[in-house]
Amino acid sequence: MRIFSEAHPVGVGRRSYAVSALAVAAAAAAGSVAVDPDSSWYRQLRKPTWQPPGWAFGAVWTPLYAGIAWAVGRAWNAAPSDRRAALAGSVAANLALNAGWNWLFFKARNPAAGLAGTLALDLSNAELLRRAARVDRAAAAALVPYAAWCGFATALNASLVRRNRA
Repeated sequence: MRIFSEAHPVGVGRRSYAVSALAVAAAAAAGSVAVDPDSSWYRQLRKPTWQPPGWAFGAVWTPLYAGIAWAVGRAWNAAPSDRRAALAGSVAANLALNAGWNWLFFKARNPAAGLAGTLALDLSNAELLRRAARVDRAAAAALVPYAAWCGFATALNASLVRRNRA
């Protein structure tokens, strides 16, 4: 049986987890700057009865972000060097789309643009899951709740677009 330190040179495995955690935290912070659920614009939107309460979003996103960071670090450690650049590109695009949705929806006050952004995020999630699964099934499995929540968010965003046509 191999122990953690035998599987990777000293610090290499831990470093990838730290870098992925920093990247995820940066995306979360960049996105959160744009969010204003207390704005009169957002409060006046007609929302579906199945929309979760406001507190649920933070309760859900916190462990999802932790799972993304863990999965990305694990996939990076498992990836052969010739697949790492593509994996890093998928992660960067995914995190940019993740943060960008907040800017499209909340800052631009444009649910239709938010819907386009979340659809792009869903495609990015599928690509990231595919890349992760090619190198580590556990990393891919850890990304499934994130992809599922984003799918739910897409349905919620589509409902908001439908209910709030100008």
